[in-house]
Amino acid sequence: MEPVVAARADWLGEALGMVLSESSSLPLTRRLYRALRDWVQSGRLASGARLPSSRRLARELGVGRNTVLDALDQLVAEGFLEARPGAGTYVADLPFSHLEAPAQETSDDPSPAAALSARGERLLRLSGAAAGHHEAFPPGVPALDRFPDELWQRLLRRHRRRAPEAWRDYRAEGGVPALREALCDYLRLSRSVRCRPEQVLVVQGAQQGFELIARMLADPGEAVWMEEPGYGGARACFEASGLSLVPAPVDDEGLNPARVPAGHGAPRLIYLTPSHQYPCGVTMSLARRLALLEAAEAHGAWIVEDDYDSEFRYGQRPVAALQGLTEAARVIYVGTLSKVLYPGLRLGYLVLPAPLVEPFRRANARLHREAQYPVQAALGEFIAAGHFSRHVRRMRECYRQRQALLRRALAPAVARGLVLSEGQAGMHLVAWLDDPAHEAALVERGEAAGITLSPLSGFYQQAPGRPGLVLGYAGTRDEEILRAGRWLAEAWLARVDGVDRRN
Repeated sequence: MEPVVAARADWLGEALGMVLSESSSLPLTRRLYRALRDWVQSGRLASGARLPSSRRLARELGVGRNTVLDALDQLVAEGFLEARPGAGTYVADLPFSHLEAPAQETSDDPSPAAALSARGERLLRLSGAAAGHHEAFPPGVPALDRFPDELWQRLLRRHRRRAPEAWRDYRAEGGVPALREALCDYLRLSRSVRCRPEQVLVVQGAQQGFELIARMLADPGEAVWMEEPGYGGARACFEASGLSLVPAPVDDEGLNPARVPAGHGAPRLIYLTPSHQYPCGVTMSLARRLALLEAAEAHGAWIVEDDYDSEFRYGQRPVAALQGLTEAARVIYVGTLSKVLYPGLRLGYLVLPAPLVEPFRRANARLHREAQYPVQAALGEFIAAGHFSRHVRRMRECYRQRQALLRRALAPAVARGLVLSEGQAGMHLVAWLDDPAHEAALVERGEAAGITLSPLSGFYQQAPGRPGLVLGYAGTRDEEILRAGRWLAEAWLARVDGVDRRN
């Protein structure tokens, strides 16, 4: 028997066993017949599914074989099942829509699971609705079509074959040592981060890192300064942890601590994206970085530096990480591999000040469990062997070209006044708008056309946010950038010209 079929047979025996364990005055044969008939009608047993043999079912259910045979024979006679000599018994291929299916639960049936906590409700408001996949222009998505998958799969297979038995047990090391060493070397050289391998904690994505930071360093009700506008993923993590979010305005030099509104108390955390502010794209000036370090020291706050796409800079020198400017150990550096490799990898890392290393490692192992050690080992080799740096260089050139394509597609609108962000770094551009109604109309029309137009106003905590569109180009193929970009240029011009040009 094929493995999948064997698994279904196991599940079916267990499910029927639960049916027979219920109290009923009906004979066993009748109860088996009704359960199987209902499952076929409802689609729980799919057309063409093979049933386990009558001998096996009888043995697993602890009943006589004739009891099982009588139920199966009746279903065969009625056409719900079909017996194939020498092959077994299968669910018949029938037009189930014409059969009377068992009554389904109504959508308005009250359920205790629907009663969410206040934090759960706030988290849902920040999560938005599930949307369909659009190739253009979702922000934060890398060029999945350019990933060296064949090389990566070879590394994964080798490290899975060589994985020691201990890796199948619970781990509490902070990650595979080889990966932590490779990340440490990379960060010290490319980002000027001050670290040793033992300060690197591998986590399952930056989001998990934010959650761990919030749990370990702040209590519910304490304040966290958040860039305004800023990254919704970090905002969701901190708000779900019960923290009080304080909007810290962003200008051309980045987060401005002098403009943070008073009356919220001293911050416990300060979250920012200094190398390439998300979503505005500005780089925090040195004077502003030093002022922020002084503010953190004065308040006794921890700075959470999210360095999410610092690898991708075009036409300017890389900017050193904020963490590398100080020995004061008040900065937690957060990195992710979702942007430079692919989101499904689900790996990120924290660089922790020395006093936080042991507490964070223990808490992470307790709350989330360390995982994917063979994958981590493969990634460590990927970095150490130079594949990572070569991939970054290729992606930097790819994204430079894709941004140029987007600018070319939008050129007719730019010539008429559409303003785009400078785009000296990162994986997205911002198209600045003057009218919130224009922003809403473009987003709605884009959705109908299968194009993701993320409203800039949605990145603000306080309404009304500045209108605009966040256009991710990194994960959009060249031909789609041109098609969707031209559509957007025409849609923007139609609004400006007062012409209603339909899709």
